[in-house]
Amino acid sequence: MRRFLLLDDEVKVLNALRRSLRVHLQIEDLLIEAFEHPRQALQRICECDFDLVISDYRMPQLDGVTFLQALKEVAPHTVRIMLSASTEFQTAMSAINEAQVFRFIPKPWSVSDLGNCVREALVLRDKLLADAGLANHAGHALGAQELEAQRLEEEEPGILKVNWGPDGSIIL
Repeated sequence: MRRFLLLDDEVKVLNALRRSLRVHLQIEDLLIEAFEHPRQALQRICECDFDLVISDYRMPQLDGVTFLQALKEVAPHTVRIMLSASTEFQTAMSAINEAQVFRFIPKPWSVSDLGNCVREALVLRDKLLADAGLANHAGHALGAQELEAQRLEEEEPGILKVNWGPDGSIIL
């Protein structure tokens, strides 16, 4: 399953973005969560893992660069994309330098460019997880239980192996 988080203070933009992603990407088991308020989005990011976050730049409570910087600290393997109507060079530079965004997409976006960007972002996401040892063989993020089992096995090799007796008992 792929999980995306969208953040924009305009509901119409969120709906259009969600529609563009669903229709043109056609990713199986895609879950998209949309937020109008950056603080609610940050709270949600602390609760579960996202493959990709697309954030607007200009928002009343918190600008997109500050939001994506906080996201980078909490979820470093989540790919960050900035969406903005601003064409100021300084906006793009701060997004890239401070929040280390993967791409800067101008509003209005081209559906094909958005689709290509998201596909590339998912390839990067899988690479980041693999490099960090946080992905299974299918290339998807491991759950908390699987990560803990992986950590225990690395710490104490063989700890998760169980030797069973012919009668179903455990042999120590």
